[in-house]
Amino acid sequence: MQLLLLSNSTNQGEEYLGWPREILSRFIKKNNIRSCLFVPYAGVTVSWDDYTNRVSDVFGMWGCQVQSVHTVSDPVLSVNKAECIVVGGGNTFRLVQMMHETGIMAAIREKALAGTPFIGWSAGSNVACPTLCTTNDMPIIQPSSFKTLNLIPFQINPHYLDANPEGHGGETREQRINEFQALNTDIVVVGLREATALQVDNNILNLLGNRSMRLFVPGKEPVELQPGNEVSFLLKD
Repeated sequence: MQLLLLSNSTNQGEEYLGWPREILSRFIKKNNIRSCLFVPYAGVTVSWDDYTNRVSDVFGMWGCQVQSVHTVSDPVLSVNKAECIVVGGGNTFRLVQMMHETGIMAAIREKALAGTPFIGWSAGSNVACPTLCTTNDMPIIQPSSFKTLNLIPFQINPHYLDANPEGHGGETREQRINEFQALNTDIVVVGLREATALQVDNNILNLLGNRSMRLFVPGKEPVELQPGNEVSFLLKD
């Protein structure tokens, strides 16, 4: 597989998809990607046309044409023909609901397992996991299943935060993950901080960016994994 899973698209004060442009450029050139199929379904307060245009403006910098799955009459066929699949961020529940409803969940999984490059950020990275259950999003709609692409054997918590904001009386992100693992005792979770990414190159997994990620293994204390290091052991069930 060739997967690029970004925690987020944009850092505060930066252009859209600003921080990962070098990472995206290397991935696109390495895989000789000239066109991609974009999945905008996580967009809720932005039109899918506008969302696609924003992505197209960036990917066009590398000569990569973008077509959105919402503009085609047969979404599954468009997935089957795609040279690369890109899944944008937004609300994970809406994204998963639409991916199941259109039938592209199974189609994308088959394509990615066969080697078609896959790029996702935020919710788009979350759906590469076995389920959506470590998303940060509000369940604004009920999908037919919480199961997602299951391209990697662990869960990602995108936008992972360490701190509990002043005046906030709710649980920290770490406490939420502990709750998840209390009921899912065999599932590893990765807290993927802003401006970091995971790249799968066949059986090799690397952490990209300049920040560490937090690894939660059930029954053990969390540990920090440093950027630039190979973390392929996470690909083993």
